[in-house]
Formats: sequence, C-alpha cells, structure tokens
Amino acid sequence: MTLPQLIIYRHDRDRRALVTLSGVIDPGTAPQVRSVLERCLRDGIALIDVDLTTVDHCDSSGLRVFLDVSRHAAEIHASLRLHHPSPQTERLLMDTGSDRLLRTTRPGGARPQRAGRPGDRHTERAAR
Repeated sequence: MTLPQLIIYRHDRDRRALVTLSGVIDPGTAPQVRSVLERCLRDGIALIDVDLTTVDHCDSSGLRVFLDVSRHAAEIHASLRLHHPSPQTERLLMDTGSDRLLRTTRPGGARPQRAGRPGDRHTERAAR
C-alpha cells in the first residue's frame, strides 16, 4: 500500500477556512491544492488560512498555486494567508520575491524577515 504524498484537511467557520496541508507539494499534488483552494473561493470563503506546518517540501508548482489563488482571491475581495512555512518554503518565497506578494506568518503571528543583502535598500537604510 502506498501512502498519499499530500493530505489535505479543510475546516470552515463562517466565511473563513483553515486548510491544513501535510506532505509534499509538487507537480503531482499541486492540482489537488489548487482545487481545494479554488473551491473555498467558489464557496464564498473570504479568508483562507493555509497551515503549512507539516509540509515537508513545496516546489515552484506549489508556489504558482499559492500566487494564482492569492491573485484570484484579491480580485473577489478575499485573501489567502500562509502559516508556518518550513525554512525551505520560506527560502523559496524569499528567493523568488513571492514573500512580498503572499501574506505569510510564523508561529506566534510573526512575519518572516528578509535577510539583508548587499545593495538592498532596506539593508542600506538600516546600516545608516
């Protein structure tokens, strides 16, 4: 028996949904994630919280889903938030600049901070 690569739970409360993902988000599982998140929007959910605590790996196909759904949500006055991304997923978000487009929180509600890079305006301001 083969275990599924991704397990998805959805819990709704009023116009808010918590979607918990567990496993791997890759080209084989990204369509499942897209389907669940888009279904939330079709069902009238205004705020989708995606818990990534137990996501072992997320690649660019998963990132594309989050960006597309986030854009779609904004068009209909809804929003998507990613919670507790792994260090690997945080790096993917930051390396692609997607951290500026997607709302992401860590445990305790803190937002991930970009590491300063030489030539980065934020680093230069902080150094002055």
